[in-house]
Amino acid sequence: MSRLRVLIIHAERFKYEVRDKAIDEAEPLGDHGREFDNALVVFISVEAGDGKAINSLANKFVEDIMDIINKVKASKLVLYPYAHLSSKLADPKEAMDVLKHLENAFSDKVSVYRAPFGWYKSFTIKCYGHPLSELSREYRPEELVSRLAISRRYIIVTPEGEVYNPEEYIFKPDEEDLRVLVEKEVFKKELSGGRSRLFDVCRKFGFEWEPMSDSGHMRYGPHATVMVDAVTEYSWLVAKSLGIPVIRVKGTNMFNLKFRPIREHAELFGDRLYELDLEGNKLVMRYAACHQQFAMIRDWILSYRELPLGVFEVADSYRYEQRGELVLCFRLRKFYMPDLHILLRDLNEAKNFSFRVQRKILEEIEKIGRSYVAIFNVVEDFFESHRDYVVELIKGIGKPALVVIYPSGIYYWVINVEYIIIDTLKRPREIATFQIDVGNASRFNIKFIDADGKEKHPVIIHTAIIGSIERYIYAVLDKAMQDEEAGKVPTIPTWLAPIQVRIIPVKSDVMEYCKDVLIKLSSKGIRVDVDDRDLQLAKKIRDAGIEWIPYVVVVGDREVKTNTVNVRLRRGGLQKIMTVDELIDLVLKDVSGYPIVESALPLYMSQRPSFHYLRELAQ
Repeated sequence: MSRLRVLIIHAERFKYEVRDKAIDEAEPLGDHGREFDNALVVFISVEAGDGKAINSLANKFVEDIMDIINKVKASKLVLYPYAHLSSKLADPKEAMDVLKHLENAFSDKVSVYRAPFGWYKSFTIKCYGHPLSELSREYRPEELVSRLAISRRYIIVTPEGEVYNPEEYIFKPDEEDLRVLVEKEVFKKELSGGRSRLFDVCRKFGFEWEPMSDSGHMRYGPHATVMVDAVTEYSWLVAKSLGIPVIRVKGTNMFNLKFRPIREHAELFGDRLYELDLEGNKLVMRYAACHQQFAMIRDWILSYRELPLGVFEVADSYRYEQRGELVLCFRLRKFYMPDLHILLRDLNEAKNFSFRVQRKILEEIEKIGRSYVAIFNVVEDFFESHRDYVVELIKGIGKPALVVIYPSGIYYWVINVEYIIIDTLKRPREIATFQIDVGNASRFNIKFIDADGKEKHPVIIHTAIIGSIERYIYAVLDKAMQDEEAGKVPTIPTWLAPIQVRIIPVKSDVMEYCKDVLIKLSSKGIRVDVDDRDLQLAKKIRDAGIEWIPYVVVVGDREVKTNTVNVRLRRGGLQKIMTVDELIDLVLKDVSGYPIVESALPLYMSQRPSFHYLRELAQ
């Protein structure tokens, strides 16, 4: 986000003299120098983007500076362009516009002077030295949630097509999740506080904030790495399960705002952007896979025969979320987004295909024992013309939905659906999404040849069927917390468990047999390890429980003699004696349809360091 950065000096005397031109775009000189006494001198660096937020910036800036002037009793104000307070400087035209705007804003309040822009100048200054004589400030447009001032209206639509104002809607007993969503989104109700044990569970699996980075950036321990890798590969399987050809790509995460499609898309996204100045270019870190995929697809030669066509990437994405809104594993400044874009011939084909997308979204959340409530964001003309389509989508969810109606023509999409869980803290958490995009194909010059040999722009469905990688994991872990609150043993799906089977020898004499079991299981792609540490059996079993390992195999003399294993199943709390082959069949059946991902740890626990997050839980 842009900031207006200033250094404020209450000067007993201030004098500057113009030397040489610093840039070609330097403004014409009115004088070659000035001298002032009892002046408040404000050294200003204008950042890229300040021009678009100038009204907001100017109001706060003028109010603050006038307050200082009145307190120190300065007789005049000097605005002095000073490039050395920021590395994200605006271009000369934007900087000049901002400086002139600020000068004019003070014209009826105080004697104001502005030093010329774009020139090298020498200056001398004598500071008064009182407590308010040296100050620094940053001004940013905090009230600008997005770069567009957008009006919207809310309604609740039932699967039967009935429309209600949220103020009048009577929630049924089984609509508690919808009530929570409406109170938060429509009435801006402050939600109850508290701290979920979910965040301890995230840390238990190695999901932590990285303290040596910017806020909102995570680090992933070995357990977390396996979970992220597994969900990443699963998101690809889900994308391919839609029954259309899907192409997987990779690309960069940095794009240049000098290109019109990139700039326009960024402006529509809003102000949650990571922006960089590098070698005279203004760059933006991508906030989804759109930039890269669209920049790539525009170079492809496409025919109507090849549509629908999906393009998929797990994109490392960057969003400058507000510090107070950051949530471990959920709201991050850097995350992984499994973004699927589906190219379709026209709007009708996109509408029809969206039912398939929604069914898949609902199916995936049901697999982890959850359900969604939804927000349907629609532009007004689309809602009026396609109301039956929206109602049919809501009918597919099987429960009423919150519909938010926006003015027409302000976004590249006509409908944008957010699929939301209500977590253990009773807070709405968006997981999956899809939107129908009617603008970006034209913006990026993406074309296909239709049956008549004419070039046309496709309609594009954007979707993250399972949500971001981290948010999907958040939903899984939060479901485990719901189970725990209900008195059940918390579990996660076996395919997602960092260690799926742990082998625990009762004594060292059975280690050779344990190694044989280990080899057989690992050869089938099962994530298995052996607790060969010199600890008591009860301690080893307890540690396996802390890690929520689905299958714990205890091996003693009896198991060696009978060529069996004693298996404790976390889900259900059962204990069974079985052969190794039976165990393999049980685990493989449990993970059928899900990806096989290797462990990120040595096979023997004695060869591992002691991870602090597991050690703290074990104490």
